[in-house]
Amino acid sequence: MTPFVHLHVHTQYSLLDGAIRLQDLLDTARSYNMPAVAVTDHGTMFGALELYEKAKKDGIKPIIGCEVYLAPKSRFDRQGKAENSGNGDEDRSYHLLLLAENREGYQNLMKLVSMAYLEGFYYKPRIDKALLKQYRQGLIGLSACLKGEIPTLLLRNQEQTARIVALEYAEIFGPGNFYLEIQANGIPEQTLVNEGLIRLGRDLDLPLVATNDCHYLRRSDSRAHEILLCIQTGKTILDEKRMKFQTDQLYFKSPEEMAKEFAQVPEALQNTCLIADRCQVEIEIGKNHFPIFPLAPGESVDDRFEQTVREGFDKRLKQIRRRTTDFDDAKQAEYEERLRYEIDVIRKMGFSAYFLIVADFINYGKNHGIPVGPGRGSAAGSLVAYVMGITDLDPIEHGLIFERFLNVERISLPDIDVDFCIHGREQVLHYVAEKYGKDRVAQITTFGTMQARAVIRDVGRALAMPYNEVDRIAKLIPSALGMTLEKAFQIEPRLAEQQRDNPQIKELFEIAFALEGLTRHASTHAAGVVIGDKPIVEYMPLYRGQDGEVVTQYSMKYVEKAGLIKFDFLGLRNLTVINNAVHLIRLNHGVELNIEEIPLDDPETYALLSRADTTGVFQLESSGMRDIMVRLRPENFADIVALVALYRPGPLESGMVENYIRGKHGQMEITYDVEALRPILEPTHGVILYQEQVMKIASVLASYTLGEADILRRAMGKKIPEVMAQQRDRFLSGAKANQIDLAKANHIFDLMEKFAGYGFNKSHSAAYALIAYQTAYLKAHYPVEFMAALLNSFLSNSDQVVKLINQCHEKEIEI
Repeated sequence: MTPFVHLHVHTQYSLLDGAIRLQDLLDTARSYNMPAVAVTDHGTMFGALELYEKAKKDGIKPIIGCEVYLAPKSRFDRQGKAENSGNGDEDRSYHLLLLAENREGYQNLMKLVSMAYLEGFYYKPRIDKALLKQYRQGLIGLSACLKGEIPTLLLRNQEQTARIVALEYAEIFGPGNFYLEIQANGIPEQTLVNEGLIRLGRDLDLPLVATNDCHYLRRSDSRAHEILLCIQTGKTILDEKRMKFQTDQLYFKSPEEMAKEFAQVPEALQNTCLIADRCQVEIEIGKNHFPIFPLAPGESVDDRFEQTVREGFDKRLKQIRRRTTDFDDAKQAEYEERLRYEIDVIRKMGFSAYFLIVADFINYGKNHGIPVGPGRGSAAGSLVAYVMGITDLDPIEHGLIFERFLNVERISLPDIDVDFCIHGREQVLHYVAEKYGKDRVAQITTFGTMQARAVIRDVGRALAMPYNEVDRIAKLIPSALGMTLEKAFQIEPRLAEQQRDNPQIKELFEIAFALEGLTRHASTHAAGVVIGDKPIVEYMPLYRGQDGEVVTQYSMKYVEKAGLIKFDFLGLRNLTVINNAVHLIRLNHGVELNIEEIPLDDPETYALLSRADTTGVFQLESSGMRDIMVRLRPENFADIVALVALYRPGPLESGMVENYIRGKHGQMEITYDVEALRPILEPTHGVILYQEQVMKIASVLASYTLGEADILRRAMGKKIPEVMAQQRDRFLSGAKANQIDLAKANHIFDLMEKFAGYGFNKSHSAAYALIAYQTAYLKAHYPVEFMAALLNSFLSNSDQVVKLINQCHEKEIEI
């Protein structure tokens, strides 16, 4: 087989004209026995780290590159078009192919691509030659496609100028680092350009390289790619002026095809392998780069962490004593032992700085009047988080487990998600950027993909099909989570029937299948924020979001693989409602209500919940939830925690909800296989409702450490047969050592396995139950102020405003 390496491939991360999924690309390269493959998306590096990881795993060398846009003059120039070029937005820049030869080249490429967005964006992200000279080290340059500067000059019959420009590039990149790129793509102009490039190469002693500008995998995909261009540019196939390619040869050609195309210049093919051999980029994956928390001279991060925890513990103890009548020395010893244990684990895992950073920006918010949620996710199970002010729920009082959040037996980064008032989130982000450096803080990208229903609508629109017909077909696709076209065809026979007698619908489905799952657009993640110990661009490329925010080009998963620590800053409207209601209560009644210290046993609040008067109450206002509440009749905070956990598809379908309600009201006998289960399951009336209960059962019955029990809980959720077989053996041997009957132990393991998939994180449920209780309390005691705050939060949502006005009329509240 003729040696050849593809150096010019556009994947779905080109976001405009790439229709190749990375894994499909690698599978095809492997089928051709290619040793390496390069990805050079237009102006972006969104897929670079994903390519690196997946290619390494598949035994293929990843070559990281980018087809950058080059401003004809300065990247700061916002006028004019490329010199000697035609008309249109496309001509405001040239193309240039850059490949990273080594680690320095990779870092320089990230800087160039980032600055193209942050400094040079004009219709497209652009660099200029000044920037290229500054960051050329470690990069190999190729003259690019017909949109390159040299090919453009050759097409304009300006060969002498092309010679000057070619020598300029050769000087910028240095000896042996700039190649003249010839292609075979069926475009007549390309033949002329190739002849000119071959002449230039021989006259100027510049090496040639044969590339294949790939935008789709198979030749048969050219039609689907044509439709993709229509979708991305908002045109239809009937539009004569739409963006389109003049060829169907922009597919991933085999080495044999390339050898045939370039038989007259074999050195150009050999140079692809030469370049691939030179490219030796190694990227460090998995090493964490924690932000640097500012410390006093001579102070260690662990010492500051422990000091902060101890000071916070003293403050929280005073609050606990105020609300707990029977708090004695034994209880205090329990808190101190738990605190010592958590401090040791956090220090041992190297997460002291993480907790200090999170506590710092949360307390900044609180100190500046920005409402912050009481907690979210498993972090509410940490006493350290509680005493540092990160959460506002006592984990010991509510039976929450620290190991569900962090444990030394399952090494993973802590993940503390924080809810802020929607009006204060940006202020906290600004504080973080000022404190750690604007170049060390960025938001995180997320990718929208073409899902089953949406891709049918997109393709139908691009094919100029009647809206009603496309809408009818799209509605035949079930709206279930994770639905694909393949699944839809299995479930709904009418879909196959639609295409039998209608060639246009047949084409609709063929193209939709080809495009399904491709990236449609990049946007800013609603919550993700990354803070680095160095400028973010040292670890990943950046771009600017629609609102001017700086965003990583890598998605959440690959931000973490690059070792940067992400924080979730979420905006929660209900916190704004609570804050505004408290403000109105102060104005109208002169009452200084501290929402964090309202009693959790208020009879009027539980009466409101029991009659399901929960319009506007966080988490508890849906019709299905209200139906459960009427039957459950919540009497204490634990019931609200259970409600949040129960109202999900799994528990509703499995009978857990009915068993919980009947057990609570004594309508069924609750039995326990072994007496040791009683204290664990009695609070939930015999139902395994929480993931933490699975962990406690394993700990008590089979002597698991809580860290081991968390691994069991995760294994049960994933249901991997071989792992489950190992865990069953471990559980039975532990139960046997504790003299528990093996038949009963087997039955208990089966129950745990069944309900672990439905089990909910109690820490998250309890934290959100607290917000639910707070909104219910406000509605029960201050309905006018609560409804006013609620209405104000929905001013731009007419449907909600109408619903809430009707609720006010029912309550005889005057608008």
